[in-house]
Formats: sequence, structure tokens, C-alpha cells
Amino acid sequence: MIVATLLLFAVLLATGMPIAFVILGSSLLYFAVNPIAPSVLAQRLTGSLESFPLLAIPFFVVAGAAMARGGIAERLYGFADGLVGHWRGGLAQVAVINSLLIGTMSGSSNADAAIDARTIVPVMRRQGYTNGFASAISASSGLIAPIMPPSIGLIVYGLLTSTSVSRLFIGGVIPAFLIAIGLMIMVRIIASRRGYGATRNKRLPASEIVERGRRAIWALAMPVLLLFGLRIGWFTPTELGVIAAVYAFIVGLVIYRGMKPRDVYEILRESAFTTANVMVILAASAAFSVVLTLEEVPQFVVSNLLSVSNNPYLILVIINIALLVLGMIMESLSLMVILAPLLNDIIQKVGIDPVHFGVVLVFNLGIGSVHPPVGTVVYTVCSITKCSVEEFTWELLPFLGALLAVLAVLIFFPPLTLFLPNLLF
Repeated sequence: MIVATLLLFAVLLATGMPIAFVILGSSLLYFAVNPIAPSVLAQRLTGSLESFPLLAIPFFVVAGAAMARGGIAERLYGFADGLVGHWRGGLAQVAVINSLLIGTMSGSSNADAAIDARTIVPVMRRQGYTNGFASAISASSGLIAPIMPPSIGLIVYGLLTSTSVSRLFIGGVIPAFLIAIGLMIMVRIIASRRGYGATRNKRLPASEIVERGRRAIWALAMPVLLLFGLRIGWFTPTELGVIAAVYAFIVGLVIYRGMKPRDVYEILRESAFTTANVMVILAASAAFSVVLTLEEVPQFVVSNLLSVSNNPYLILVIINIALLVLGMIMESLSLMVILAPLLNDIIQKVGIDPVHFGVVLVFNLGIGSVHPPVGTVVYTVCSITKCSVEEFTWELLPFLGALLAVLAVLIFFPPLTLFLPNLLF
């Protein structure tokens, strides 16, 4: 029966049906044929969402949307320009630093990339950068957000595998900086070849950089509040989501005044749609996980992988290659909710730390979101910048190489991920 279920899954996926209905439709076939009470399916669909930690997702979505519209993005852009605008390929370097800063607020690669596509790409085009290059660096730097806390991807992984979300958040900090460094090195290489210059001829005086930082202080305080609050134990990641949302509205409405009261409804409406999309996929995947459990698929996969080798690095490499291939044909969140619990069984057998694996998994699946044919970030950015997918893909290749190099470093050097969580917790 599992063969028929997986076959239906493939057929529905090929038709272009939304992934939540693909997963749910396959599960319905299994439950219809097997003598299992329909109430089991209903209980799994509803019970999977009765989780207090899941509240973190809508609150962080609201916080990210409010931050993007509250005048915060412009101040962060000015601060980022003050730091690296004098480097070769200055505007592209600013885009990366901007994503590093915004990533501490949005938690979503789509949101981060969309902000850069709207604010920085038009300026880059006027300064002589190709539309494809500007779009590609916006999408690539958006991958910092799912790794830098408060990452929605890390929250989902933590819930699916019962891994500490606080440790995952802290574990993502150094990898996020490594992604930024890798992209900035690639920007410098390309800028040197194409003659992309700096936004100005010399470094700004320290006093001017400090002044730009002062103007952005309320935005920069957000990641400090997050890391310090989690470490001291003032609040859980779920409670932090509430604080972040309230903080974002206060800053946007009262301090920076980039947001009007009439914008609140649109922000909440947009966030509700985003949250609903995530929740429907999570509920459907919970039903599908019952099918996999009943058919003992996890045990089958674990035993076959372990028959290849017990070397944790080789297992990690095999898993990551498989995920990169799957990321070409399936959306990242869908892959995570289907595979994370299954892969968690494997890594525990070979002694891989779940925090290390969680950060690597989220980053790997994020890479799939920035290249065709399924990558959601690709179409988000291209729809805003009016860049053709063909031009985008060609310009993306060097940045894709940089991202894969960082992924390899994270796989083979676990302390880069585990140092801060072990130190702080």
C-alpha cells in the first residue's frame, strides 16, 4: 500500500497541486484503503497544531512584516552603507550586510529577499549593476535570515524533532556570519572582474558611522534583546515572538513613524495568510507521518543508510546530497516537515548533534529555495525586479558555489555551529 501512496504523491506533485493537498491526498488514500478509523486522521490533523511553541511562528511573522514596513529597513540600509559602502562592489556588499541585519527580525528568506529587491536593487541598477546580478545577490543574501535567529525554519525543525529552539537559535549565529562572509568574498571577486565600484571613494569617519548606528539603534537592539533574553531565561522562544511583535509595532508606529495605524490591518492580514500556509502544511505532514510510521519507513531508511557506513560525516554528506537534489523539485518547508523526524532518527544512531544537523538542514533546504525550478525566493525576487529567470539563474551560479562551499564547511566543522550553544547553555 505504501507504494500506491507514494505513487499518488508523485502524480499529484507533478500536476502542480499545492503541496499541502499533495500530502493530504496521499494520506487520505492510505486511510481509505486500510482498516483505520477516520477519526485517527482527524485527530492527527488537529492535534498536530495544538502546540504552544507553534505560537512563535505567527508572532515572528507579524514582527518581520512590521519591521519591514516601519521605517526600520531604511535605517539599517544607511548603517550597512556606512560600514561597507566604500568596498569594491559597494552596493552589493551593502545588500549582504543589510540582509544580515534584517535577518535578525524577519526569520524568512522570502521576506528578507523581498525587502532587498524593493529597496536596494533599483539603486544598484541605476549605478550600472546588471538586473540579474542585483537580483541574484538579493536572493542569495536572503538565505541568512533562515539561519539567523529568530528563524522560522529553526522553530519548525525544533518542534518536529523536540530539539531545543533556544540552542538552535544561538547555533545559527556563527553560520549566518559565515554565509555573509562567503557571499561578500564572491561579490568582491565579481566586482573586480566587471568593474563594479564603491558607493564612495573613502571610508566614512567613525563619527558618521556611529551617528548612522544611533539612528538605527532601535532596530539594532532587536537581536541583542533576543540573544540576551534567551540566555538569561527571561522568556522562551514563543514568548520572545510576542515581545518581538509588540516591539516592532511600537518602533514602527511611535519611534520611527514609518508605519501608519491604517497599515496595521494589512500587516496582520498578510501575516495571517503566511501563517495559514505554514500551518496547513504542518497539519497535512502530521497525517502523512502516521502513514510512514505504520509502514515502518523510518526503520527501513535508517537500517539501509547505516548499512552503508557508520561514519557520521559520510552519512551527513549522503543526506545533504539527497536534500540538494530533492530541493530542486520540492518546496523547502514541505521537505522539512516530511523528512526532519525521519532524519533525526538517523543522526541519533550515528552520534550527530541535533543542533548541528538542524542548522545544516535548514541551510541546505534554503539553498533549494534560491534556484529554479521550484525555488520560491527566485520567483519572489524576479516578480519584483522584473528579471527573467534565465538571466537570474546565470548570475546566481557564482553565489550558489559560495553557498555550497559554506555548507561543506558547516558539515565538516560542527564546532562552528555548536560553540556558542555549548558556551551559553
